[in-house]
Amino acid sequence: MLAATMCGFISIFGPDGTDVVQDVLNGLLAIQHRGQDAAGVVTFGEKFEAKKGLGLVREVFEEKHLHRLRGPLAVGHVRYPTVGVGSDTDVQPFWLDFPVGVAMAHNGNVTNFLELKRRYFPQRGIYLNSNCDLEAVLYVFAAELMKRPRQGIGPEDVREAVAEVFRMVKGSYSVVGIVSGQGMFAFRDPFGIKPIIVGQKQTPEGTWFAVASESVVLDVAGYEILRDLRAGEMLWIGKDRKLHTVQVGGEPHRPCIFEYVYFARPDSTLDGVSVYQARLRLGERMGRSWQATGLDVDVVIPVPESARTAAQAMAETMGVPYREGFVKNRYVGRTFIMPSDKKRRDSVRQKLNPIRIEFEGKRVLILDDSIVRGHTSRQIVKIARQMGAKKVYLASYSPPLLYPCPYGIDMSTQREFIARGRTVEEVGKEIGADHLLFQDIDDMVEAVRGSERRDLVFCKACFEGSYPTGDVTEEMLRDIEQERLAAAKTE
Repeated sequence: MLAATMCGFISIFGPDGTDVVQDVLNGLLAIQHRGQDAAGVVTFGEKFEAKKGLGLVREVFEEKHLHRLRGPLAVGHVRYPTVGVGSDTDVQPFWLDFPVGVAMAHNGNVTNFLELKRRYFPQRGIYLNSNCDLEAVLYVFAAELMKRPRQGIGPEDVREAVAEVFRMVKGSYSVVGIVSGQGMFAFRDPFGIKPIIVGQKQTPEGTWFAVASESVVLDVAGYEILRDLRAGEMLWIGKDRKLHTVQVGGEPHRPCIFEYVYFARPDSTLDGVSVYQARLRLGERMGRSWQATGLDVDVVIPVPESARTAAQAMAETMGVPYREGFVKNRYVGRTFIMPSDKKRRDSVRQKLNPIRIEFEGKRVLILDDSIVRGHTSRQIVKIARQMGAKKVYLASYSPPLLYPCPYGIDMSTQREFIARGRTVEEVGKEIGADHLLFQDIDDMVEAVRGSERRDLVFCKACFEGSYPTGDVTEEMLRDIEQERLAAAKTE
């Protein structure tokens, strides 16, 4: 299975006679961090037009494509794969021309995709053309939509289609899409695990609507942010150009806390919480926790990019200098989301080059957002020692990652976690650090909530092993693990 996992999307419905593709591409560039493996756009003017391919947005799209990707309806997507390297047949968005025209993209992971693909669809004479779990969502949604009256799609028709998706499709997914010549839809899974936000802008041509996976996408494209979709909520904007929202699901909201720790851009706001402010608070709490160890340090250095904000707050809390000790090569992908261990190991030194003066003769505290497999951390500690550091301390502003995530984070197998079955001291020794400190899980939750959203209860399955959807079994996790291991052998 090629889960969509951590991806980014944007869908736009512009006024009649407009072409929205440029806004879509601007939005995709803003969320390139969520997927560097592939990119795609589907538009609708008089018919569906598509351009998809492997690579970065700037590599996939050229000026000539803009002349073909016309129309006021569009959906765009960036992706990275967690199983295998992915192929061009798996690149989103997906679309159907018949019996109803629907184009769709999503962020998340369908946990029962293998069951749907192997049993449910074949029993109905349907054979999926890809290994991407979005295709299952698309077929369930479109099959229900085609049962509705053909004179025009309305919010009730979309509600019934979304309800059927909720009944059949399990896991985490935020979905955006367009119906040919009719309008734009979006929905968030019943537990609201993955983020999704709605915005609009006014121009002389009229009102433009947009739905995206992070608020920064709307910011850069000039849209006013309206609000996040709630858990289990759907949106429909049809020919009347009115925004219709309907609460379809009724489960408790459980947004992924790792979005705030790592995935999202710091200038985004998710479910009413500023990612930047959350990371400042995470750093402040880490600073107080480090002071409790009694260990003196000369400098705090972040692992760029995501740890910078927290490291600044941590250093300020501790009263020690903050320094940029690593220079990042922006043209090397995020090592956490690379599909193989070998690629991760090989890329660390290419990605991060040290500044010797910030390490030599110093007691250095290096802060990272998380420690998953330990490969990157081990290499970073090694580099710091090579640069002449007197002491190399390491801290993670998230707790130890211990459990597989079936909801769309690249942590699918138990054997991948360096902290699983080890004490913190043993992990520190394995990595080669003089001391290792993890964030306390309660401190992490309180830091992310801040004073903005005291009501938020997060999905923390990767830290605690408690899966909010209630349908994650050991058999399912074993299936995902075996699928991943089999795919890794082919790389």
